[in-house]
Parts: sequence; C-alpha cells; structure tokens
Amino acid sequence: MLEFLPQDIRDGLDAARKREAKRKSRLRVQVGEAVFPILRFWHDGFALDADLAPNLRGLVDVYDGDRHIFQCLIIASTLENGDLICDFKRSTAVTDSAPLDFWRDENAPVALLPKN
Repeated sequence: MLEFLPQDIRDGLDAARKREAKRKSRLRVQVGEAVFPILRFWHDGFALDADLAPNLRGLVDVYDGDRHIFQCLIIASTLENGDLICDFKRSTAVTDSAPLDFWRDENAPVALLPKN
C-alpha cells in the first residue's frame, strides 16, 4: 500500500517509525565505547538503525537501561528496509554472582548461631 505514496512521504513515514522505535526502546547494544539503540529484539537476533550502526560482527553487550542483560555473539548482519538485522549464534545471560560449583541443599540453614 505504501508503494502508491510519493517517495518523500514514504521517507517521512519511515523516519517517524524509526524515531518512535528509538524513543520507546530501552534496549541498547554496546561495542567497545560505541552504543547503538535496539529497535526490535527477538530470540535469535535484533534490529538496529542502519544509518547509525556499522556492520556488526563478534561479541557485543546488550543492556536494558543501565542493567547488563546479555552477551551476544553476532554471526551475520544484513540490511533490510533501512534496518541492520543482526543474527546471533548465542546469547548468554549475565548474572551478578558466580555460578556455584557445588550442590546447595534446599533445607540448609541460612546462618549458624554461635554457642554462648
């Protein structure tokens, strides 16, 4: 349906769509010191604005606001309709504590009281 509209109106609609997606999204990708807002995110990829982001490949960090949530390994980036579509091979959730290397009993006491 958009193909019947003049080119300048289509460009204006596309720019408004990107501006609104950037404003609403808290997700962002950080590569070194560079930060790029994520327009859309799905289980094995995400979309960035192609005008702002370079062709990404390798390990990147994904943030929700200031909270680090994923490390993703990008294997492919393609351009589609002004968006840079990044597909990743793996995404590892970031935790704030180290993984345990032992089994913790569910009924174990939280702390021990000293004898007086």
